[in-house]
Amino acid sequence: MTRKRHTSFLFAAFAALLLTGQAAAHDRAADLVQAALVHGDRPAEDAEDDARRMPLEVLAFAGIRKGMDVFEMEAGGGWYTEILSRTVGSAGSVIMQNPPSFDSFYGDGPAQRVERTDNVRLSRTNFDELDAADNSMDMVTWILGPHELWFEPEEGVSLGDPETAFAEIHRILKPGGVFLTIDHRAAAELGPEVGGTLHRIPEAIVVDYAEAAGLSMLRSSQLFLNEDDPLDISIYDPSVQGYTSKFVLLFRK
Repeated sequence: MTRKRHTSFLFAAFAALLLTGQAAAHDRAADLVQAALVHGDRPAEDAEDDARRMPLEVLAFAGIRKGMDVFEMEAGGGWYTEILSRTVGSAGSVIMQNPPSFDSFYGDGPAQRVERTDNVRLSRTNFDELDAADNSMDMVTWILGPHELWFEPEEGVSLGDPETAFAEIHRILKPGGVFLTIDHRAAAELGPEVGGTLHRIPEAIVVDYAEAAGLSMLRSSQLFLNEDDPLDISIYDPSVQGYTSKFVLLFRK
């Protein structure tokens, strides 16, 4: 065998092993998430949204594992929190974060989620001051959230500086840790300010901020692609509400 053919063979063999390993990790993650989704204590109303929100596919894509420490940015009322909690198990943990100005949106919902779990704690900070130690998190999730950096819940009230927010994500991730983000896709020619009006953001803007903070893109998914979404209308428009086209991105520190 010539050196060139030998090198090509080794490269092909390595690629095959890599793909096999990725597939196995995906399957292990899917099994863990599936067990969380069918847990007997899970509220029935949460399960009703699985087909639309696809948590099994999302978290398997991200490669979630038992024992992970996860920082959940903009956890909202905690729909994902219980899934994350039961997926990482008792050896793992979840920090459920919301900005203080979101208290009126969710009431005591986040506190009730914490009561239903034994490995979750609440954090009330803006997105540019994350409540976690340096190099402490295996995964940071920000689902349907980065556009909020350009949203003012009240006039003059900011949820955080964009550059600092992404630097914070990098800061709290362990080396090798991953950042999973999903958001409502905006047309590429639009600017970040539509985050405060349409509640969308162009994918490239999120990629630019993440990479500028020192994160490297691992992979992306078209899981929530909706070709009928014009990408320049509010996410609350009845024609797309609940079914906007969204990007799914995974980065590594």
